[in-house]
Amino acid sequence: MNYFKRALALSITLSMGVSSVSCAPAENIPVIDDNYRNYYEIFVGSYYDSDGDGTGDLKGITEKLGYIKELGANGLWLTPIMPSNTYHKYDVDDYRQIDPSFGTLEDFDELIKEAHARDIRVVIDLVINHTSDTNEWFKSAVTSVKNGDMDGEYVDYYHFSDEDQGGGWYQVSGTDYYYEADFWSEMPDLNLTNEKVISEIYDIADYWIDRGVDGFRMDAALHYEENDNNKNIEVLKGLYDHCLTKNPGFYMVSEVWASGSVIADYYRSETPSFFNFPASSVEGIIEKTARGFADSGQLVNAVKKFQEDYSANNPNFINAWFLTNHDQVRVANNLMSDEDAVKFAGGLLSTMPGAIYVYYGEEIGMKSSGNEDENKRLPFVWSDDTSSAGMCKKVTGASEVEQNFGSLESQKENENSIYNYYKKALKMRLMNPGIARGSFDIEDGFEDDIAVVKRSYEENDIFVIYNSSADDKEINISDTVLSGKNVSSYLTLDGTEIKSEGEKLVMKGRSICVMK
Repeated sequence: MNYFKRALALSITLSMGVSSVSCAPAENIPVIDDNYRNYYEIFVGSYYDSDGDGTGDLKGITEKLGYIKELGANGLWLTPIMPSNTYHKYDVDDYRQIDPSFGTLEDFDELIKEAHARDIRVVIDLVINHTSDTNEWFKSAVTSVKNGDMDGEYVDYYHFSDEDQGGGWYQVSGTDYYYEADFWSEMPDLNLTNEKVISEIYDIADYWIDRGVDGFRMDAALHYEENDNNKNIEVLKGLYDHCLTKNPGFYMVSEVWASGSVIADYYRSETPSFFNFPASSVEGIIEKTARGFADSGQLVNAVKKFQEDYSANNPNFINAWFLTNHDQVRVANNLMSDEDAVKFAGGLLSTMPGAIYVYYGEEIGMKSSGNEDENKRLPFVWSDDTSSAGMCKKVTGASEVEQNFGSLESQKENENSIYNYYKKALKMRLMNPGIARGSFDIEDGFEDDIAVVKRSYEENDIFVIYNSSADDKEINISDTVLSGKNVSSYLTLDGTEIKSEGEKLVMKGRSICVMK
């Protein structure tokens, strides 16, 4: 039975005349075997602590795979899991091990096995712009430099110079040489023009793919070789092409924190995804719409432009949408802890074409504090009781932040909580595969607060309707593309059902619905 027949049978069986979004358990919704997924980003050390030491770990994630599946996610992005001396782990000591605070390679293998058993794909952070200064490659290189041996085996793995190049260059103590470390003195930059380094990276990729990893999130791709986008694109393309030889369905999503035009240029790499930074955070079109600073028409026109610009260099691209991530102030802060706006932002995200990324805690409206990285990576609030099993301790340097919307435990009991809204939003996306995969055609003839987008996928058409206004809107759908269509799924802030009555459609304030 194909996907659509299975989905239709499931919808009929479960809905019994009520929106399928309200009834169908996410774990029962068939998963299409591709990379257009609902990804869930986890900062591992702050998620779930399985052994009581206060640090989130891999076993903890494995324990919570049922929760993740129930939420409606079918992909995981794990921030760095390899050994590192820092809390953030973006400076790697050993590319073939697990940080001891997170567990063991056996724990990782078990996580992969259990995730795959639930049709959840796993993407891990691969940091190749730089290493830790305690990485054996760099330690060996520094020893060679101090001994005056500039031909040492690992010297050319990094960038050394006998002249101070200015910002981002640091002196090797006891010598007249300097090394490049653009992010931090303790994160020396790798020399990605060196074929030996590239070969090492390919071997590392093979190692993790052989362990079952489904994709890599490429950290800091804009900075591989500073001010040399062509080289960076070449590095990404080479690695991705290599990974495809190991797994034809392999996925890559890269961090190029830049303008839309720069991201569009990076799609020349023919790698599938780049995070859509211009659409993210407080000035991004999704949060602006949720705040009431943009209307539905502006939203869909912005989305269409991104789709057109990015597809120009890679027709097979998968746009990677997100609200915020581990480097950004959380969405609840951006939206001033306005519960309706927080919900609506999540609903809008769920309708984006491509893949979407939910940062752990967004589904319960967690907030951060200030601009400190540590405060953007606070422990997930499983329970109001901070001593409950699984609760992590905040990382050193993080603040105590009072959360506005309560724990997951308390939100599960409230059918109109942010958590239950997110569940409905992600399920709506799963039940309607054309949302992620379909063509994107804006229909004319509707007022600015109302936008209608036709999404066509495998000869199946759906229409996604947005009301960005805070007010209810009655739409006369006669003589429009919606005439004769029925509401199949909807998202409203208070759970009120959206119905089409004859030739009228009443859209609640800040609501979304799907018609077929």
